[in-house]
Amino acid sequence: MLTSIQLMAAMPSTAPVAPTKPYMVKSEHGDRQDPYYWLRDDKREAPEVLAYLNAENQYYQQYADHYKTLNKTLADEIIGRVKQDDSTVPAIKGDYSYYTRFEQGKEYPIYARKPKAGGTEQVMLDVNSMAQGKDFYQISNYQVSPNQQLLAYAEDTTGRRNYNLKVRDLRTGKDLPTVITGAEASLAWSADNSQLFYIEKDPQTLLGTKVRRHTLGQDVTKDELLYEEKDSSFYMGVGNTADDQYVVVWLGSTVSNEMLVLKSDDKSGKFTSIAPRQRDFKYEVEHIDNRWVIMTDWDAPNYRLMTVKDDQIGDRSRWQPLLAHNPDVFIDSFQLFTDYLVINERSNGLDRVRLMPWSDLSKAQYVESDEAAYVAKTDNNPEQNSQWLRYRYTSLTTPSSVYEMHMKTGEKRLLKEQEVLGGFDKNNYQTERVWATAQDGTKIPVSLLYKKGLKKDGTAPLYQYAYGSYGISSAPSFRSTVISLVDRGFVYAIAHIRGGQEMGRAWYENGKLLKKVNTFTDFIDVTDYLVTEKYAAKDKVFAMGGSAGGLLMGAIANMAPEKYRGLVAHVPFVDVVTTMLDESIPLTTNEFDEWGNPKQKAYYDYMLSYSPYDQLKKQAYPAMLVTTGLHDSQVQYFEPAKWVAKLRTIKTDQQPLLFRTTMEAGHGGKSGRFSRLIEVADEYAFILSLLPASPKF
Repeated sequence: MLTSIQLMAAMPSTAPVAPTKPYMVKSEHGDRQDPYYWLRDDKREAPEVLAYLNAENQYYQQYADHYKTLNKTLADEIIGRVKQDDSTVPAIKGDYSYYTRFEQGKEYPIYARKPKAGGTEQVMLDVNSMAQGKDFYQISNYQVSPNQQLLAYAEDTTGRRNYNLKVRDLRTGKDLPTVITGAEASLAWSADNSQLFYIEKDPQTLLGTKVRRHTLGQDVTKDELLYEEKDSSFYMGVGNTADDQYVVVWLGSTVSNEMLVLKSDDKSGKFTSIAPRQRDFKYEVEHIDNRWVIMTDWDAPNYRLMTVKDDQIGDRSRWQPLLAHNPDVFIDSFQLFTDYLVINERSNGLDRVRLMPWSDLSKAQYVESDEAAYVAKTDNNPEQNSQWLRYRYTSLTTPSSVYEMHMKTGEKRLLKEQEVLGGFDKNNYQTERVWATAQDGTKIPVSLLYKKGLKKDGTAPLYQYAYGSYGISSAPSFRSTVISLVDRGFVYAIAHIRGGQEMGRAWYENGKLLKKVNTFTDFIDVTDYLVTEKYAAKDKVFAMGGSAGGLLMGAIANMAPEKYRGLVAHVPFVDVVTTMLDESIPLTTNEFDEWGNPKQKAYYDYMLSYSPYDQLKKQAYPAMLVTTGLHDSQVQYFEPAKWVAKLRTIKTDQQPLLFRTTMEAGHGGKSGRFSRLIEVADEYAFILSLLPASPKF
């Protein structure tokens, strides 16, 4: 392998230089010049913009060509761990057993089923054939009708999450002629299989705004409007309850939400609210035995459970207590069975499953583990009358495993452990949970993975990951790809920083809005801890984050560039203020309670103080790989494009700065499973190329 010095010498002599053009971003709190604003092209067809993106792609490829042998080695390793002809554990519902499988060498899944009583397989959707001739193709959701003869599904052909909804007759294998376009991916069925409920998107913002009822065989233009959301800060979703008795519309913002319900056998009715929306009040519902079970933060920051009868919905004062709030236990979600209540909870930063019989909720049992850091969560349990609970268990050393547990007897059986090929042996690896101290004294949990026998002598390279936004927790679950780094001596660290919800609701509240900087400083403090404790060498620290985690990468690049050898920022949200000022951009208005509304001066000033694009300055930066998708609807491609263009003109170092745009993909990258793994190999090859030449690298 080339050394990093040799690699720098072999780089193309000149990086693309984006021209500057005057443009003023106006705000009542101050106008700002943005000379790279011209890189925004909402139609994705301006020749000058495409030429620049293609030039950056060419520059990236020229650089990557110098370690293409390493890249291929990594890709072969990573793909070689995948059991290519794999399938999921079948889940029984009604008369059929449903599962997903992959075939050798093929990129996309096959959704299939078999009769529960036995018989031949029926392929419902072969995504490989459906994706032929398309640069991007993804089935994002499907729902089988109550009589199990029809299948409604949502397809994305651009990566922009603007879905086409289709219905397939499973008796013939043919799609019905009607196609619903410009929709969200969520779907629900009426009890008699004749009506489909869906959400229509606003064509500009791509936000779901209207719930419609489509009668099969009827022209889409006649679809009945059942509800229209006027508040652009709310997302929308629709689905059926687990018992199929109701259609539920979920309306949610960062700090409040509302659930609307309609009996699925009511062909002409309107939706009724479980409880009216109210700021700083959230709840989720599920139905069983003529009552609703409600998970709510009403006087309960970590959530509690309540219940209300079918004929008493609409007024939360009628809700009755079911499971009390616990300040040390965060209730994440729940599932209902005829005889048992099952809770997915988080305590001490770990995901656990708690089971309680309805006959006595004080009698609880847990899914146990002898590992320091792990994830246990309920899996697909489509039938409420089952005595068997299906759950999924994983850790940084244990591949994803599906178990069944008899809720009465406690009998447990392993149904499937993800098979990892390529000579993987989980006994060769060690997972550990440590606690780093933040600047304000807060203890930050960190999940570690490394090869057994690691000498904590401060010489190992470190690959540190975090997300830290929206209350989304980063679970210490198994990733077969990262083994390629760990086998080469890396320590892999997940920093459970504030902004997530690993330690309860307060963990999230202390990492958003006017406390957002805690997210960034927590990450840096974790890095310092791991270096001080000699888990890692201070000159071999690498960090990765995507989307809001890409914002994290941009922030630490400005705040502590000397602490990182290299950074990888996937689809990064880096132009915070300009994006949040523009309500025509998808997601902007929904995000005000996460980041703040820049129309208010306090938020404008605070967001400006950490916005990576605005805070770039003349200093040395780490080596950086930045990626995006041209059709990304979550974080628009022009944010990282502008950031990289500006960074090229202002940084004082000679470290590589690479920018790759996938021209046929969106926020999630390419759609094929192998294509995605090759992108991971690209990232790892970039990281490894920055280390000194060594036989183990």
